Amino acid sequence: MSTIHNKPLEKLNIFSIKGIQMQTFHLTWIAFFFCFFGWFGIAPLMKIIKDDLGLTKEQIGNTIIASVAATVIARVLIGRLCDTWGPRKAYSALLAVSSIPVILVGFANSYESFLLFRLAIGVIGASFVITQYHTSVMFDKKIVGTANAVAGGWGNLGGGVTNMVMPLIFAAFVGMGYLPASAWRLAMVVPGVILLVLSVLYYFNTKDTPAGNFDEIEATNTAASPKAKGTLAMAAKDPRTWILFLAYGACFGIEITFDNVAALYFAERFGATLTTAGILAGTFGFMNLFARAMGGIVADKVGGKYGMRGKGVLLALLLAMEGVGIALFSQSGNMVYAVIMMLGFAMFLKMANGVTYAIVPFINRKAMGSVSGIVGAGGNVGAVLAGFLFKSSAITYAQAFMYIGVAVAVVGAIVALTRFEKESVEIEKAENAEVAVTA
Repeated sequence: MSTIHNKPLEKLNIFSIKGIQMQTFHLTWIAFFFCFFGWFGIAPLMKIIKDDLGLTKEQIGNTIIASVAATVIARVLIGRLCDTWGPRKAYSALLAVSSIPVILVGFANSYESFLLFRLAIGVIGASFVITQYHTSVMFDKKIVGTANAVAGGWGNLGGGVTNMVMPLIFAAFVGMGYLPASAWRLAMVVPGVILLVLSVLYYFNTKDTPAGNFDEIEATNTAASPKAKGTLAMAAKDPRTWILFLAYGACFGIEITFDNVAALYFAERFGATLTTAGILAGTFGFMNLFARAMGGIVADKVGGKYGMRGKGVLLALLLAMEGVGIALFSQSGNMVYAVIMMLGFAMFLKMANGVTYAIVPFINRKAMGSVSGIVGAGGNVGAVLAGFLFKSSAITYAQAFMYIGVAVAVVGAIVALTRFEKESVEIEKAENAEVAVTA
């Protein structure tokens, strides 16, 4: 006889570690949190690396693009693996494989080798897809938007903390007597080792679903196997998947772009020190502590009252406000005004992240991993496109931000015209059918 313990939870108690659902919830956001240390740990050290390797603005732009380009393909593939292989194995393998280039990036001694390492490290960005997939299967549809947003937000918090902590780790190695050219290389070993440890912890302390791992379920009841075939095609055929792909490019894509350039921007435009620039850039990421979660909470409330149409309108409004905020940030003439504008657009951006993944689980329940992967890849496509603006020698960083603000507002208008609710009836029928079979 089944009990509540092997079903998705209907309540999120963030202070609980009881049950496989909450253990998985906490491990998945913690793993994602530290993935940012490996993924963007280099960003706050770029001033040192730029001088050490003699990088030009264009070369730095290319490395920024490389750090997010590989993630596009990785997210699509990892989403498919979640549907077939299971999130537990997928995450454990990703953490282990990604730790290798993070640890070895210190061997880069030229622009070309540094570029290749940043490209390889970019694969770790696929961790987000597994985080959202794993949380989605552990929580009931009534609370899944909130659960996804909290897990994603706390994980994204790593992007901000990385900007604050990596300069301190770097400074600690300098304090031990290492030269800056060696200290930044040694600093990157720290997140690499953490990722390797987390790979083992994740494998032995999570399950694919509340009812058990995919292999276990399939062995006991083939008819009830959660594995699905052709999920990538199903997800790709739905136009709503691609609208959310655009939307996520306009919010999360800009977030990781800002994580990459913020410290350098504050240092070069306003003359901030390495530590100060890291703290300011970290503040942007630190808002994930509550902002993304707020987006998920509001989305669940709006969805409960106005359905999927309400969620779509909410997402469109947030993207429009984000675009306006970025445009105003681009016109900042002093650091104080720039920080105020940054906090403003960051709030809308991170709430939009949460709302996007409050919609994703309802696009196609049978292909949730593939939908999540494609939408997640959209975030990185957005980052790649934005990266081309920042590598251009023809425009300034401020001009690049202005163009981005306009583009984000346009995406908001497209989202406003999209109907997300058309499959709600089909989802309800499918769920009712599943209940009838298992009753």
